[in-house]
Amino acid sequence: MTGALRIVHRNALVYRRAWRGSVFSSFLQPTLFFCAMGIGLGAMVDAGGEALPGGVTYAEFLAPGLLAAAAMQVAGFESTYPVLGKMMWFRNYEAITATPMSVTDLVLGELAWLALRLTAIAVAFVLVMTAFGIPRSPLVILAIPAAVLTGLAFAAPIMAFAATRKHSNTFNVLFRFVLTPLFLFSGVFVPISRLPRPLVRAAWFTPLFHGVELVRGLALGAVPPTWPLHLLFLAALAAAGIVVAQRTFRQRLHS
Repeated sequence: MTGALRIVHRNALVYRRAWRGSVFSSFLQPTLFFCAMGIGLGAMVDAGGEALPGGVTYAEFLAPGLLAAAAMQVAGFESTYPVLGKMMWFRNYEAITATPMSVTDLVLGELAWLALRLTAIAVAFVLVMTAFGIPRSPLVILAIPAAVLTGLAFAAPIMAFAATRKHSNTFNVLFRFVLTPLFLFSGVFVPISRLPRPLVRAAWFTPLFHGVELVRGLALGAVPPTWPLHLLFLAALAAAGIVVAQRTFRQRLHS
């Protein structure tokens, strides 16, 4: 873990030059989303008279889903272009592994740093949610690690994939045809039960659905009885991604 912590320290030194803008956007993004969709669109949805699961308002339904989705989006971006840049364009990883640092240190350090970034973003999101009066339970605090785990369930496999790329064109396909559909059809905006049956079944095999279910249940004080399954799915995907990432990093850097 000492080597991984050195990677975290290195990334923190780089990040200190851009942290102000990052922190500002961490608060700005959820605020704009809640105002536009939670309050604006939500007022029309609530006026329609069709009750949402648990009898919550649309803003209360939407906000936790957006938190899980934000973790996915940040993890997706941070695990693609920056990883490819350090791997191929700037050769940071070659320099690091030329020292006593190992590939395992590298992978765990990058994921640990991303976990810190996701934690900061999730804390900002929860604070904005609290300002809007959305959380219904003190368990909303646990929504923060749930969102971080959701992000890592995406980050580790995507990082493993990014290590195999020689150009960034493939990332456009990943964002357009994988992450964007997940954003739209994993229960963030509409209850899963109201989607066509094939999409309902498919959602159970996607990490964002499990993250949304966990985060929403914790934020609204209605944790689903299936929470161990959601937790296990996300943890297993993150663990599998770490194993594969170590392999693809090692093949790329030592080839």
